[in-house]
Amino acid sequence: MPKDNGYSFGTPREIDALKALEKRYMAKDKLNNGLFIEVKPTGSKVWLYRYTYNGKQERLTIGRYPDISLKDARAIRDETASLVAKGISPKLEQEKNTKHQITFRHYGEQYIKEVVLKDRATTAIMELYLNNDIYPVIGDLAFSQITIEHIRSIIWKKKDEGKDPTAWQIRGLLSRMFEYAITKGLAEYNLVLAIQAKHVYKAKPRNRHLAITEIRVFYTTLFEMPKIQESYKLGLLLSLLTLLRKSELTNAKWEHIDFEQNTWLVPNPKSDNNGLTRSMVVYLSEQMIDILKKLQQINSESPYIFAGRFNHSPISHNTLNSAQEKAMLKANVEHFTIHDLRRTASTILNEQGFNADVIEKCLNHKATGVRAVYNKAEYANERKKMMQKWSDFVFSTIYEQNLIFFNQVKSNQAG
Repeated sequence: MPKDNGYSFGTPREIDALKALEKRYMAKDKLNNGLFIEVKPTGSKVWLYRYTYNGKQERLTIGRYPDISLKDARAIRDETASLVAKGISPKLEQEKNTKHQITFRHYGEQYIKEVVLKDRATTAIMELYLNNDIYPVIGDLAFSQITIEHIRSIIWKKKDEGKDPTAWQIRGLLSRMFEYAITKGLAEYNLVLAIQAKHVYKAKPRNRHLAITEIRVFYTTLFEMPKIQESYKLGLLLSLLTLLRKSELTNAKWEHIDFEQNTWLVPNPKSDNNGLTRSMVVYLSEQMIDILKKLQQINSESPYIFAGRFNHSPISHNTLNSAQEKAMLKANVEHFTIHDLRRTASTILNEQGFNADVIEKCLNHKATGVRAVYNKAEYANERKKMMQKWSDFVFSTIYEQNLIFFNQVKSNQAG
């Protein structure tokens, strides 16, 4: 708090005459005990009221001058002094009023800045839920105005659309936001807990993985489809070869590829179940390098390996999904998701006898229990060998004489 250096005022003209100094200072009102104006180095002037409450000095910010005139500041000071005389803290009352006035939309901006961005590289999906589903219902309400019915309507709207997993995700986001709001003193309890997660959606563990024959049929069909862009075909192949998540693949930039060291850095992998992220390195096989060099020819003008409609942005979230679904239908392969390719790779590699810890490292899965504490190995050499053998296996499985790309890769390796 700036010191009282003997400056004072009694009229608006005397306030106007107070000049900014290198350090902020305060001037006191000659007529009203406890009313001050703080003059900042920027020249701005702010009204303050200092008083003693329960034996301790408190300070209440009234507002800026000249937005609040001397006459109005004195009136507010008198009203505030009467509260103190009644044993009420004006500062605590102001804080209570502020809490009741902050809207959920404004709080959401704080939550992303103060909590989410500390652990996550992107908030795109979260902001999509906020802007499309949550803010239209409670964005302009204060916490004191939000009811269980508001929360239920947000969640059940998605359930009524047949999007139970999304409803479950939105419920989780709302619950985390309310928990932090309690920490900040904005909410007294978590309304979302009244709606149990198991009644919204009970996730079924996925066990879908492709058989070797399905891998061959799907990818040979995919590469024979002329209406699917070559970069998308190669992206779906890299998804199987690299064991990366789709978002990690589509957000990758050329600056992350080191052709001299044969590595692919993933600086911001998708967070695990605890919201934590750990950068990882993919060790590139000969086939992966050939694919990336082919993609470099296609997308050389973009910083992204998979360029979107505009070169400065990556392909959209659903682009590879669309290509995958078209090929899946034409190949008449049982439904699977791009994420199931990770499970496919893990399953086959485990069946082939590779070290489970090495496989988990390539998947960037976090170890648990005692092993997480004591096993810090990165298995770099083992991962390099495994990724090359995995690529050899996949190419030997997919290879078709009439698929030009595979012929080129085969000839490159032979040379």
